Amino acid sequence: MLDFGAMRMFPYILLCATFANEVHLPKRFLHHILLCLMLAVNLPAAMAAAPKAPAPAPETPTDNLGRETPRSAVAGLIGALAELDYDRAAQYFDVPDPTSNRQQLAVATQARTFHALLDDSGSLKPFAALSNQEAGKLDDELDPDKEDIGEVTLQDNKIPIVMTRSAEGEPKIWRISKETLSQISAAARRAPVPAAPAEHEVLVGGAPLKDWATLLGLGVAIFGGLWLLSVVLVVGTRRLLSDPAASSPFRFFEAALPPFSLLVGVFVFYNWADQLPVSIVARQTLLRYTGIVTAIAVVWFSLRLVDGIADLAITRMQRHQRRQVVSVIILVRRAVKFLLLAFSVIAILDTFGIDVTTGIAALGIGGIALALGAQKTVENLVGSVTLIADRPLQVGDFVKVGDVVGTVEDVGIRSTRIRTGERTVVTVPNGDLSARQIENYADRDRFLFNPIIAIAYSTPSAKLREAISIVQQIIAGNVNMAEGGRARLGNISDRSFNIEVFSYINVKEFDTQVIIREELLLDIYQQLEEAGIELAFPTQTVVYLSKNPEEGNDAPVMVRP
Repeated sequence: MLDFGAMRMFPYILLCATFANEVHLPKRFLHHILLCLMLAVNLPAAMAAAPKAPAPAPETPTDNLGRETPRSAVAGLIGALAELDYDRAAQYFDVPDPTSNRQQLAVATQARTFHALLDDSGSLKPFAALSNQEAGKLDDELDPDKEDIGEVTLQDNKIPIVMTRSAEGEPKIWRISKETLSQISAAARRAPVPAAPAEHEVLVGGAPLKDWATLLGLGVAIFGGLWLLSVVLVVGTRRLLSDPAASSPFRFFEAALPPFSLLVGVFVFYNWADQLPVSIVARQTLLRYTGIVTAIAVVWFSLRLVDGIADLAITRMQRHQRRQVVSVIILVRRAVKFLLLAFSVIAILDTFGIDVTTGIAALGIGGIALALGAQKTVENLVGSVTLIADRPLQVGDFVKVGDVVGTVEDVGIRSTRIRTGERTVVTVPNGDLSARQIENYADRDRFLFNPIIAIAYSTPSAKLREAISIVQQIIAGNVNMAEGGRARLGNISDRSFNIEVFSYINVKEFDTQVIIREELLLDIYQQLEEAGIELAFPTQTVVYLSKNPEEGNDAPVMVRP
């Protein structure tokens, strides 16, 4: 049954059909016009019937103090302690909101005591070790709503500092647990509590100046001492070697020792600085930004390691004349270096508290777009990897690829160059080359010797048998012929008796087999000539009728050219 829209379209359909018939339009143009009319008529109704888009979901509320993750909660707590704002620091404790000045003073005092304990005998996990997920770490041994962030030592009793996540309300926030506060309060009653930082003391960044000097001096001593030790080791090792420049292990040792010593220094600084009775603000700040030094040391050492391995592999491949593998090694080395540098940038941005998740997702989308745009380049790169893995040809091989026959001069990352017999160079993309049939003549272990010896028709049967025997003896008597060679009368053609030879010349070099082939053919011809056996040559017998004047009639005459 037609609807109202279809009925409205009926006059337009008749008009279009009449117009197409008058101007002799092809039917396909008429079909296109009718399709456009149908869409134009039905589109408003379809849009009216389309369901409305759902209302956007309400935004999740955020916490003004940044307590959504354990990492951000610890960073906010350290910031409050650095400003000596104990009222704000108390909001990172899982305690009821104070309703009076007395309760406010109690929680502020508790925060001041907690600050003093952290400075004297407490430690918090480094910034990078804290979870930056709202749910915290789920692979630890604690409950899902608990997170271990450090410990406090009182009278040789280590009390873990645990954060809990609120079960109600939005947003869910992380705070120091009630159990931790109770254990610290109970232990503090039995031990003298160290004094809180004096407000009149010279503070830099929320920590006493002497504490900064202590930590920086420790860092200079550790890194400077390890640097001097590395210099002494390099100089001493160089003196023990007669030719240090020619020693690959020594070059790698000299290149890798500085970043390795820096990496060792970072771990030593982490362990020693965490044990010093200095301000928790100074410790956490320096340990947080020491993560940048850690990323630099890891990437620096990894770059030197990649260079050492790549140089060793390149030297071996050049020794075996595998230049195409050298190209792939160089490409892989550059790609690995790029990934290492990207890792260092991400680690540094993460240390500064910058969320890199969105950036990584954008890079992933950009990488997909780049891969789609450079599809042929990626195809050639994959083809290069396929050629390296399968090794159907090498530089110097004589090959046939499609209609191209020549010697392989270079196998690069994008293409392969083949020098033809006419001394021209044909460049074949590796993507196409890996999909083609490649015939490699250089991989032959021996050469086929398959001539056809044509014996003249005028040869008697005894001489024909003698000719076959001569060819068999020559093949069997040559030391360069493989076993199993044969010579047999294979065919009687319209011009000759054909002796077919099937044997292999048991050499690999093309030039050598050319000489052996020549000797075999000359020996066969010489012995056949000595035996009085003629070789056949192309002949043709023409028979035609000729008028014989003596007999008065036509007689056939045979003429051999």
